[in-house]
Amino acid sequence: MEQLTFGTLIAVFEEIFGGVLFWLMVVAAVLVTVAYLYVLVRDRSVSMRKFLLAQLSMPIGAVAAVVFVQVMTHSQLRDIGGPVDLIVVLGIAVVGAIGMAILVYTAQSLLRGKSE
Repeated sequence: MEQLTFGTLIAVFEEIFGGVLFWLMVVAAVLVTVAYLYVLVRDRSVSMRKFLLAQLSMPIGAVAAVVFVQVMTHSQLRDIGGPVDLIVVLGIAVVGAIGMAILVYTAQSLLRGKSE
């Protein structure tokens, strides 16, 4: 593999997660993103109370993302071999934390209505 292309990344993710699960995750991410943008446009402001609760959920999202990837790749934390592996695990945790915050904020806004 001489070049890292978008197609290569998709092929790797499909290999790790399986084709069906990968594309279900992509669809879920798109739906949550569209719902989040809808909430932001609808409310025209960010509710700090909902934002705080969303931030408090971030550690759960970080741990869940790392555990999910470890289960899918049949690996454990003891398999981390060097700095690049640690950077990848931290990146997965950051993406999981941000995703959880967006999901929680969006769910709160859709279930409770406009911001207070």
